[in-house]
Amino acid sequence: MSKQAAEHHHKAAEHHEHAARHHREAAAHHEAGNHEVAAHHAHTAQGHSHHATHHATEAAKHHVADHGHKVKAAGA
Repeated sequence: MSKQAAEHHHKAAEHHEHAARHHREAAAHHEAGNHEVAAHHAHTAQGHSHHATHHATEAAKHHVADHGHKVKAAGA
């Protein structure tokens, strides 16, 4: 795997971790009745998920560039 693809995979993973943290915060605030703060964390999580998707797409592009085709996902 190219260094660039690996970097995008790492960045995607980081964004997924950040999104998960914000989802947990949103849940806690929602349970406490702090709906405005919960909404803020949910929106932030959505942004991290969007960035993770971007990096996953970029990693796939590098796979295609390196290998000439998309590699079938494990289990697919």
